[in-house]
Amino acid sequence: MLALLSACSRSGRLDRLVAGLDPAVVEWLLHCWSLVGRPTQKPPPAAADGRDWTTWLLLGGRGAGKTRAGAEWVRGLALGDPAATDRPAGRIALVADSLSDMREVMVEGVSGLMAVHPRHQRPRWEPTRRRLEWPNGAIAQGFSADDPESLRGPQFDAAWCDELAKWRYAEAAFDMLQFGLRLGERPRQMVTTTPRPTALIRRLLADPLCAVTRIATAENAVHLAPSFLRTVVGRYAGTRLGRQELDGELIDDRPDALWSRALIETGREAAAPPLVRIVVAVDPPASSRKGADACGLVAAGLDREGVVHVLADESAQGLTPAGWGARVVALHHRLDADRVVVEVNQGGEMVRTILAGIDPAVPVTEVRASRGKWLRAEPVAALYERGRVRHAGTFPALEDEMCDFASDGLSGGRSPDRLDALVWAVTALALGKDEPSPRVRRM
Repeated sequence: MLALLSACSRSGRLDRLVAGLDPAVVEWLLHCWSLVGRPTQKPPPAAADGRDWTTWLLLGGRGAGKTRAGAEWVRGLALGDPAATDRPAGRIALVADSLSDMREVMVEGVSGLMAVHPRHQRPRWEPTRRRLEWPNGAIAQGFSADDPESLRGPQFDAAWCDELAKWRYAEAAFDMLQFGLRLGERPRQMVTTTPRPTALIRRLLADPLCAVTRIATAENAVHLAPSFLRTVVGRYAGTRLGRQELDGELIDDRPDALWSRALIETGREAAAPPLVRIVVAVDPPASSRKGADACGLVAAGLDREGVVHVLADESAQGLTPAGWGARVVALHHRLDADRVVVEVNQGGEMVRTILAGIDPAVPVTEVRASRGKWLRAEPVAALYERGRVRHAGTFPALEDEMCDFASDGLSGGRSPDRLDALVWAVTALALGKDEPSPRVRRM
């Protein structure tokens, strides 16, 4: 049924479909959460080891449906919906950044608690007491995280915390709430928020009793304005801000990394200007077995002002030599590149043979690493700081490596294959001795 409604909405037939239904059926459809809710908006199951969660952390993009998910969870708790709880919750805390947000979003918002209930189930809202009361006696009380002391004293079966990542006194308010979650057999809480790399969010992500769900704005596109999808999503998709605010990703900087997200964003551009030279750089893997290093494959170009523009990151893992060789040649032809730059420290000699077997006309320059990765990367990072390198588009995986690369490598111990290819490309264009080609390519 949900698939049918979504298809009708996309085709413009939803209004006609709904107009032909009995009003009582329409009312039921609008509030049948088991039917219209997406799986990512439903409470997660217990962990594989049998331990059940005490905190459900829902990280989502703007307009992804976080508020509706939180309101429906509270509705299920208050009414004893088996999909949400074993028994009705008697007292529930609603905590937002401010009392205004609690009222305008969590209670009275278009996806808030008053809106998600059918009329006969709707709780009575008492604004002066910041309190909702259901016909069965269940009560939800509103609080502001700006006043952590207001959470001292009350006790609850459950709590819904909204936009935790923007709470000014997050640690104090959240900790005080934990002391109040002491009613019933299994007190629980749900956190709905667009992620930010705060200490509390990191703490929850590391908690084995915290179940994490991630939902992106795109999942809820059928309910969003087309102009929003065209302008906002189109503009910010793939950027640091877009990955955080639209995809619900936790985007963090490593303090000792050579690059920062802010530095990369200052050099972001929609498209590259005319270029006088283009190279495709390859950091070949030693093996194509599962789990082996990826084939780093990055293309960049140089403009007349001496600025390098990163054009593509087509790095891939698990490809055979013939597979990534074909990928290199295809990228070279697509960008009308001047040459391919190949690191030969590890299996590089094989690359020339592989590429010649696919297209012998592709010019190849071999480079050998005589210094460590950090020392090779430092002068390239300095070019970024001087505004000499720009990204023509978004390259999330490459940028993740850049902002996680420090003197001891990547934090997870992986090989920085994309970054290596980037370093060779920028070095060949801006730090090498080759003269620019007189040809001008418009990208």
